Amino acid sequence: MLLTRQTLPKTIPDVAALDELLCRPTQALIDDLAKVEGDIMILGVAGKMGPTLAGLAKAAVPDRRIIGVARFSDASVKDWLHARGVETINCDLMDESAIQALPKAPNIIFMAGRKFGAEGDLSLTWAMNAHVPALVAQAFPSSRIVAFSTGCIYPFVSVIGKGSTEDMAPNPPGEYAQSCVGRERMFEYFSRKFSTPGRLFRLNYAIDMRYGVLHDIATKVLTGTPIDVSLGHVNFIWQGDASSQALRCLAHCTTPTSPINVSGHEILAVRDLAQKFGARFGRAPVLTGKEEPTAWLTDTSKAVELFGLPVVDTEQLIAWTADWVSRAMPSLGKPTKYEVRDGRY
Repeated sequence: MLLTRQTLPKTIPDVAALDELLCRPTQALIDDLAKVEGDIMILGVAGKMGPTLAGLAKAAVPDRRIIGVARFSDASVKDWLHARGVETINCDLMDESAIQALPKAPNIIFMAGRKFGAEGDLSLTWAMNAHVPALVAQAFPSSRIVAFSTGCIYPFVSVIGKGSTEDMAPNPPGEYAQSCVGRERMFEYFSRKFSTPGRLFRLNYAIDMRYGVLHDIATKVLTGTPIDVSLGHVNFIWQGDASSQALRCLAHCTTPTSPINVSGHEILAVRDLAQKFGARFGRAPVLTGKEEPTAWLTDTSKAVELFGLPVVDTEQLIAWTADWVSRAMPSLGKPTKYEVRDGRY
């Protein structure tokens, strides 16, 4: 079944149904990948988004090799991928010789990186987020490379407006986001040197039922935990839509590589979202602090022009999340930390 607004379920009953939904392609994804020849290799496939992105790619182009590369410290991820026809390769991306030994796939999705715990070992954060991209960019000079980045590379902008555009110069607080600028610069440098086509995929807050901004807010409303609204505005996108847009970027690479903002097209107030969950749960949210006039927000006009609006809209995400959280369904236990303003993760 193809993913369309008309085929979205009213609720997501369990993790198996969630995974199936996240791996369901749209016709637009199938059409864009038809324009791009060759196998797809996903580096850093074992993170939060990687497995379902790989599964989505395989569902969209079942006749091609989809290769997932990671250390696979959790062996169950390999089993999940194999069950969906995705090949796997164990590889430590800090090992240059191991990277050189990987298949020279013509299409690369780069998802490796380090965020949570970044402040605990800053040298490792820089090595993962800047050194590894340099190794990968040199190992695949002839491949298309879509590299995951983050909207956190931007400075804070006014909540009145559309958010940061791709031509805004990066100037982020905190070494995590600074190291992500380093990641982009490495891919940009080697893209210019080797004429490597690519995209820098500046993603702001993917949403899955098991984690994300909405999961964080809904859980706090349900448990009566205070919600700090200082960073009072956000934008976010359904993980399935984000994965689809990342894969579609393979058909929209530029030489040299260039950034594209990916998130929801709306700027949403945390206070309003909390009150919507409160109405669904029958309890008033506990709100603290006062909204600051700035936040991390991105303008996704370019992505909307290329890909159209996300299939799953905000109201659907709120309904799904409220249902999931109210049933105490599984959580990854990884808070988004969307409310952090100093860049320290």
